[in-house]
Amino acid sequence: MKGLFLVEPVVALYAFSSFLIYPLVQQYVYRRLWEQLTNTTYPISDNASRCANSSNSSHSFYHEEVQKQASLFSLYTELFSTIPSLVVTLMLVAYSDRGGRKITIIMPLIGTLLYTLTFLTVSFFELNLYLLIGSSLLSSLFGGLGTFLGGCFAYIADLCEDDQQKTLRMAGVDMMIGLLSGLASISTGYFLRAAGFNWPFVTSALCQCLILFYATFILEETVKKPPTDAVIVGSPQPSAIKQMLYGVYQMFAGASRRCKTVLVLLILIFTSFSFAYIGGSSMITLYELNEPLCWTEILIGYGAALSSTVFLTSFAGVTAFTFCGVPKLLIILIGILSVLSGMILLGFTKTTLLMFLRLPMLLAVVPFPVLRSMMSKIISKSEQALFAFVSFLESLTSNVSAAVFNSIYAATVAWYPGFVFLLSAGLCAIPLFFL
Repeated sequence: MKGLFLVEPVVALYAFSSFLIYPLVQQYVYRRLWEQLTNTTYPISDNASRCANSSNSSHSFYHEEVQKQASLFSLYTELFSTIPSLVVTLMLVAYSDRGGRKITIIMPLIGTLLYTLTFLTVSFFELNLYLLIGSSLLSSLFGGLGTFLGGCFAYIADLCEDDQQKTLRMAGVDMMIGLLSGLASISTGYFLRAAGFNWPFVTSALCQCLILFYATFILEETVKKPPTDAVIVGSPQPSAIKQMLYGVYQMFAGASRRCKTVLVLLILIFTSFSFAYIGGSSMITLYELNEPLCWTEILIGYGAALSSTVFLTSFAGVTAFTFCGVPKLLIILIGILSVLSGMILLGFTKTTLLMFLRLPMLLAVVPFPVLRSMMSKIISKSEQALFAFVSFLESLTSNVSAAVFNSIYAATVAWYPGFVFLLSAGLCAIPLFFL
């Protein structure tokens, strides 16, 4: 059968399967730690907030201790998986310039499937919680989200001829992530309450098997030229790294001084903004589980869906701004200010109503597709090592920011849980300065 040049279904189903379990991961860890530290069952309530039934001092102490241990657990997970994921991202995305884009899409899918199956096993048999850290390390050996998105965006760059089409299609990928992840997030709370933790993991694993089948047998390859050293077993890894380093060198060596300066500034804006936004966003679920919110699984599902709507609104914003001829730097500025104001609001949020009114963050994801498009425009189509480099930086900032913010949250949760959001807002000053 003839293959399709549509990577969007892969991204959409990947987003659905990932966000079907993403809000559940921290909840599962939180509940298991609660049972271990307090020797009591986790308090489950149908009320909007569980804090109404647990306002005494002992429960407050339990919440603080479990919050601290849960954030440290996330810190250990990020630390153990960061370096392998970065190395694999470099090798796979760089190698894709000659070996094909599909390898950067298929390998992370295999890693995610292994992680989901391990989580299902730990949940079903109630195994040691820290086995999840080992499974995270194992899945990182196949690449991570940065590898997957780097491959998808390089795939799109191979197909698009003009700058406007590239910007809109990359923004469309972000929109697909928002649409399907929002749908999955809303389902998680009801799924968890009706069937427990096991069935969402089973459903996610089945979706990932379907994605893997599509990516392997239906998705067409854009890179037709086979690798020159394909017959040499075991040699692609070092040659891929060489190619990536040489490609990055060529990007800067062959460009004018002005292009070099603009490219460096765009990369600095991308990484610093990613650090601030992802670091702050990674703490939202733990903050919702803590006092005074104490959200139930239903509310956490709606909260995760609300967070994912920024992909939809950002896509609408990029589309509208592009057709209206708004300068791209101004579009990036609007996105950074959106995150800055939204994080300040989160830092002072103490009620469920205010937690849902995160209107300032509706354009939070706007800078990412615009920055990718601008960087891709500077280099030639044959120098797509940029996507390997950007994917490496994206994986680095994502993992490091999550680890840093988890450690800071563990240290500050007792006296001011919202501090991490104010820190995220303050760090937005760095990309603003480079802009």
